[in-house]
Amino acid sequence: MTFDPTSFAPEHFGWAFANGVATVTLNRPERKNPLTFDSYAELRDTFRALVYVPEVKAVVVTGAGGNFSSGGDVHEIIGPLTEMAMPELLAFTRMTGDLVKAMRACPQPIIAAIDGICVGAGAIMAMASDMRLATPATKTAFLFTRVGLAGCDMGACAILPRIIGQGRASDLLYTGRVMTAEEGERWGFHNRLVSADALLDEALALAQSLATGPTFAHGITKTQLNVEWAVSVETAIEMEAQAQAICMATKDFRRAFEAFAEKRSPVFEGN
Repeated sequence: MTFDPTSFAPEHFGWAFANGVATVTLNRPERKNPLTFDSYAELRDTFRALVYVPEVKAVVVTGAGGNFSSGGDVHEIIGPLTEMAMPELLAFTRMTGDLVKAMRACPQPIIAAIDGICVGAGAIMAMASDMRLATPATKTAFLFTRVGLAGCDMGACAILPRIIGQGRASDLLYTGRVMTAEEGERWGFHNRLVSADALLDEALALAQSLATGPTFAHGITKTQLNVEWAVSVETAIEMEAQAQAICMATKDFRRAFEAFAEKRSPVFEGN
């Protein structure tokens, strides 16, 4: 799947694009923006395609109507899952996991702008983002255990402990309880809390600041943040030496030097 970000019109979520920043809006507000089989797949395909869309330099993910997402739709997903055989169930869980893989693999930084309910697969999408801005009213829960499932869903047992720590992740994944906005900020899940009326503006401003930065280098940073989870410090240092040498060969690196020498702000072009 490839697309022109200026004319892209997804069926199952909102899309806006301006000044290098794409905004993905989960937009079924009457049901607190649940995910369906179709929206999972279209979101996965979109984030996969962003690897090949350099015009998109940063992404904001948000929800309509004062909530982020209520997770998998009870009637459209959970009900049908109870009637499926194991091969179909595995195909579904692999597909949902592929959404997280796609979010982590795209080079663009992803900022989640979270308000209200952020639970289940919605909490996973927030977790899979690179940064999270939230409001004081945000309620986040990895509530899989409440429906008789394990907390190890869509990478939660791998990613969540790296954000908030093993003990806190264990608390949330075993109990399925709500993490308040204050807890989320204190634990490092939310980068900061902002008022609801300023949430999207602040998320877009942060995304815009990233979009005007050295975007090729941002992609390298995101890649290294992902791959260095499972290597030794020695290996990580060598990987970073190679990655930084690649960045030093970019025109953006020279632009920054020339701007510094001329006592002006650099204008990056992402190459």
